[in-house]
Amino acid sequence: MNKNRPVNLDISTIKLPAPALVSILHRISGVVLFAVVALLLCMLDSSLESEQGFQKVADFFTSVPAKLLLWASLAALIYHLIAGVRHLLMDIGLGESLEGGRRGAVIVLVLSVVLILLAGVLVW
Repeated sequence: MNKNRPVNLDISTIKLPAPALVSILHRISGVVLFAVVALLLCMLDSSLESEQGFQKVADFFTSVPAKLLLWASLAALIYHLIAGVRHLLMDIGLGESLEGGRRGAVIVLVLSVVLILLAGVLVW
């Protein structure tokens, strides 16, 4: 093996295949969901402490930053769910070929974008 071959270390020029992108985004969305659940549990605790706490949380959810946070949370949930279903389908043998993996990844990306946009319409 030639150890003197050139190595491309510029991440911006590396093009990931669709299945790799779907896999990485699935992991990222899982981490985001973990953080969101912690935040929502804190808000639930605050809303259950008193009437003022409930009103504070209710007022927060009417603000623009809260709607953006809610939309981002829904986006992570939608994407994670769709990508998870793809993984379950692959576990039973569907889409395991190279072409099937590519098609499944593209379907996950397209379906996620459509549903995330619909969620944005519902939030706003």
